[in-house]
Amino acid sequence: MIVSPQGLHSSTWWMGAAAVQAEWRSFTSIFGGTVCQNDWDLNDAHVVCRQMGCGMALDATHFIQFGEGSGPIWLEKLKCTGEEDQIWKCPSHAWGQHYCTRQLDTGVICSGFVRLDGGGGPCSGRVEVNSGGGWTPGPYGNFTLSTAQVICAELGCGKAASFLLNLPLIEASEQVWTEEFQCKGWEPELWFCPRVPCPEGSCQHRGAVQVVCSEYTEVRLMKNGSSQCEGQVEMKTSGGWRTLCASHWNMASANVVCRQLGCGVAISTPKGEYFVEGGDEIWRDRFHCSGSESFLWNCPVSALGVPACAHGNTASVVCSGKRGQAPEPPHPLYSRQLRLVDGGSHCAGRVEILQQGSWGSICDDSWDLSDAHVVCRQLGCGVALEATVSAHFGEGSGPIWLDELNCTGEEAHVWQCPSQGWGQHDCRHKEDAGVICSEFLALRLVSEDQECAGWLEVFYNTWGSVCHSPMEAVTLSVICRQLGCGDNGTLNTSVPLREGSIPRWVDGIQCRKMDTSLWQCPSDPWKQRSCSAKEEAYIMCSRNRPKSCPATAPYKEKLRLRGGDSECSGRVEVWHEGTWGTVCDDSWSLAEAEVVCQQLGCGSALEAPGKAAFGPGNGSIWLDEVQCRGREPSLWACAAAPWGQSDCKHEEDAGVRCSATVPGIFSLPGILCMVLGTLLFLVLIILGIQLLRWRAQRQALSTFEDSVDEVLYQEIELRCKRLKTKNYLALPPYSLLSEPRGQHAVATSNGYDDVEELPVPEIPSSFGMKENRFFPEEGSGTRCSQTGKWIAISPVVLIPIVPFFPFLCRSISLQTLKEADNSNMEDTTSLLVLRQEYPGYDDVEPNTM
Repeated sequence: MIVSPQGLHSSTWWMGAAAVQAEWRSFTSIFGGTVCQNDWDLNDAHVVCRQMGCGMALDATHFIQFGEGSGPIWLEKLKCTGEEDQIWKCPSHAWGQHYCTRQLDTGVICSGFVRLDGGGGPCSGRVEVNSGGGWTPGPYGNFTLSTAQVICAELGCGKAASFLLNLPLIEASEQVWTEEFQCKGWEPELWFCPRVPCPEGSCQHRGAVQVVCSEYTEVRLMKNGSSQCEGQVEMKTSGGWRTLCASHWNMASANVVCRQLGCGVAISTPKGEYFVEGGDEIWRDRFHCSGSESFLWNCPVSALGVPACAHGNTASVVCSGKRGQAPEPPHPLYSRQLRLVDGGSHCAGRVEILQQGSWGSICDDSWDLSDAHVVCRQLGCGVALEATVSAHFGEGSGPIWLDELNCTGEEAHVWQCPSQGWGQHDCRHKEDAGVICSEFLALRLVSEDQECAGWLEVFYNTWGSVCHSPMEAVTLSVICRQLGCGDNGTLNTSVPLREGSIPRWVDGIQCRKMDTSLWQCPSDPWKQRSCSAKEEAYIMCSRNRPKSCPATAPYKEKLRLRGGDSECSGRVEVWHEGTWGTVCDDSWSLAEAEVVCQQLGCGSALEAPGKAAFGPGNGSIWLDEVQCRGREPSLWACAAAPWGQSDCKHEEDAGVRCSATVPGIFSLPGILCMVLGTLLFLVLIILGIQLLRWRAQRQALSTFEDSVDEVLYQEIELRCKRLKTKNYLALPPYSLLSEPRGQHAVATSNGYDDVEELPVPEIPSSFGMKENRFFPEEGSGTRCSQTGKWIAISPVVLIPIVPFFPFLCRSISLQTLKEADNSNMEDTTSLLVLRQEYPGYDDVEPNTM
């Protein structure tokens, strides 16, 4: 950038995706100079970017990031507030007063003045202008192709291929740029185009404008050095005119060229017939037209893995007419078209033929690889890998044109094969035929626990990895956008090598800014071992997230199904600008239906019916030409025509039929989460029950022990004689007041009484068995009786009789235990006798009951 009291200018520009890098330069009428970095900050940089019309400052750079300047150092220690309209109005040292060297030259990085947004990449979308406070839609009033060309050139996106006017605004209250741009086409940037205010503020009531930039801008047929209606196919790119390779060139693409040039229809495609030596390298991009496109650059393009073109193998076309002549009716052979739909690629899907102005399918009766080979070769998709049946890619609509095909595999067109005749069949659409060709490509990221990160793999006959050299930021951005994982990504080279051996298909991928998919990016040719295992690409996209149970999809409340037999089938309707509207079935396939079903939590898509299969809707047709990859988080993330721009009627309303009948149920992730959640709930219940039982058992044991003590000490009938000597009754560890039958304890020493062996009733050893009781008998003598179960005490219990027991019990009765059976009352019971050997004690003699 050049700064002086006379003006502010830029000397070095780099345009990226809405980013501008500018180097500070300064000059007077004689000398140029720079600005010193001392006290240089974003406030100063904001003033520079706004003054240059470059949006807002993203960074204030230091230390000659853009190289050393020359001439004087004009300014130092700027103190801008950020609100000034000119940099020299900021406080600073006087002009030329500084203490800096060239190593302290400063710079700025600005956001840019214009961008294209919402078109799947930086080179297509709605025109938006940076107002300094945000991005504002540009007005479409007096917008011309020259203005579009300036925008595409400023963004480094080639030339303008097309533009659309008066697009509806995203929000009704959205403000539009208040000036109309009147570019001539030679301006380097939109900022320098003449502008005029919108008449009487009419910009606020107008729509926006969409621009599509392209690498290709013109096409011609060259013969003997002049452009005619036959000759060698050449396309103009940013690098000049390029000759197309004849590899994969077919009649469908040739028809598009002839119609685009106003030359009728294609008659033939001779290879290399018009080749001229000495030209540039032959362009390798392959065009896969269906024949209905208006421009060649609207056809799907592939360049990934395409090898260099053989010398002299150039594409040529012979058209039926001459320029300036009225178009002649096309020959029926050349008016028919072939396409594959609902397969996610132009080389896989349901086979459909355009006949008599209507697209129709082929019945799968007698459908085999020979028939599929003809289809794949006719479309330039290699050879057939599989001939699918039973509507593998979903049921079609409209007529079923052919049945009982019997191709040899050598025919040039599928309609040249023997069959029952046009429209002659006994089939339904559930028998629609499909193919998967060898040129079918698919892309994925492989990871066990990440949603938008992992090993990059491409399907080319089989799944294989991709090499990461050079894989710059533009390439990573294209990959992540194609996978619906954000607008940018990074390479992770620190992950350990993965086990196993798979093909490493391709290396040297170099995407361009205008490429919208990886298939359009030039690369080295396909090869089984394109690199070593340590060079396999592991990518992390900006929308990476852990795999988990499905969350609520964005915009779910703005999407619904109507007219079906359940909540997960019906006509697709979207909410926009305060009203519900439908979706047109143009380009509608299983991929789009999959996104709808997943967004609504209805599982996977089973069918993508069109033609108002669930009845016509009413109101607006909000979306048309929707093109999803099947992995987008919502229908809003898919490419589509601008809101409200449609050439459809409600008889073409799109619908879906999902695998679930109730939202959120029966999808595989949902089922897994439900099962795991149920198991976890049951485990928690079991643990809770066990915990409660454990606590109850502890409480019961504690209560039982307390009750035994209470019975022993509080319910003793004081009917025994008082003992006067301090003797103790020694009991073995397994009983209380008695012993197992057939044993007795002797305690004659140390003052213990003798305990003689006497017969006692059998003692039950487990709960739930009948119990024997000892009953007290009326009469003379002191007797003790006991009832209930025996309690084991370990190791030995010494029950103090004196002085702790003032009286020896006559009977011990545990009232809390069950009464014994009457049968046991008849038993003869012998009691233990404590023989008194010391004065003051009564003898306890055995008594037989």
